[in-house]
Amino acid sequence: MSKAIFLSVFFTIHFLVNYYIYLRGVQALEQFKNLIPWFTALMLLFLISYPVGRWLDSTWYSPLSVTLHWMGAFWFAGMLYFVMALAAIDLVRLSDSILHFLPDRESLSYIKLKSATGLATVAIVTITIVGGHINAWFPKIVTHNIKIAKSAGARKNIKVVALSDIHLGTIIGPRKTAKLVTEVNSLKPDIILLAGDVIDEDVKPVIDQNLGEALSKLDAPLGVWAVPGNHEYIGGAEVAMEYLKNHKINILRDETAFIDSSFYLVGRDDKAKDMWAGRHRTTISQLMTEVDTDYPVIVLNHQPHDFEETAASGADIHLSGHTHYGQLWPLGYITDKVFELGRGYMKKGNTHFIVSTGFGTWGPPVRTGNRPEIIELNLIFDK
Repeated sequence: MSKAIFLSVFFTIHFLVNYYIYLRGVQALEQFKNLIPWFTALMLLFLISYPVGRWLDSTWYSPLSVTLHWMGAFWFAGMLYFVMALAAIDLVRLSDSILHFLPDRESLSYIKLKSATGLATVAIVTITIVGGHINAWFPKIVTHNIKIAKSAGARKNIKVVALSDIHLGTIIGPRKTAKLVTEVNSLKPDIILLAGDVIDEDVKPVIDQNLGEALSKLDAPLGVWAVPGNHEYIGGAEVAMEYLKNHKINILRDETAFIDSSFYLVGRDDKAKDMWAGRHRTTISQLMTEVDTDYPVIVLNHQPHDFEETAASGADIHLSGHTHYGQLWPLGYITDKVFELGRGYMKKGNTHFIVSTGFGTWGPPVRTGNRPEIIELNLIFDK
């Protein structure tokens, strides 16, 4: 029922947004009525491209599915910025109905103004999307140096490199995956942590592009560790996790690991387990009963929730992603309202919380609200 409601709401909004853009586009083309049938066909293609492309990815991965997927993904960003631009234009029209500062609406001047405004809107949205696509290809390294007042056996420090929201699949393909591996290995980490959404729902495009081979080249003496995110659950967590295991990635699903007799890694299953698998995940309090908190404790949890409980449990580091910090401006402002920490760093009690904006993208391969990032975490142990 939850899935049905989610999909119904999604497709209803998707249709209404496209219909709004279509109506305003037809109005802008009043001077060029012969283009309206072509515009109608293009809007229908945009409307179906993403859902059809995603469906074909899982059933018949091919150049057709890839083309539709990319087209629909870019159109998601187009939908956001066209709606924002058209809403602003509608506010101007509303103001004109009161103040009458525009030409008469039946005049040729007004028709030409509509055409010019439509062309300018298309140009601005296109430039925004292209710029955001370029930005999405250049991750930044975000470094945190944190001292933990605990002993870690023989270790005085470790370098953790953490990533979230890679979203391997049709959009994040071989080139981006190879870039990820090169960037991460160049930091020479002691351990690599993947905080969920490694795979973008369906695993078939990942298998068909053999992306696991590149992932298996991630190199850290203490290993590569991952937890599932909501997108693994949407696409089928069991298959996704098994694929990652087969490519040298250790999976923690409501499990703990004592690493090198020095520190604990606590990997939480994702909050989406309730909706998509119909099972409850273990609470952080229950998981911490397996841990000796005299040692440093790192919690890996895809979605940035349960901060109070985590801080009270004796954990030292809590790493999350999920938010993308909205990915597209101005959605980051919504993220700030939804989550206690939408991105970056905060300390609560003795626990250090870090939320990454993520490495990859979901939906549009575009970032206009922030840059993708890799977390470099230098932990110093000094009891």
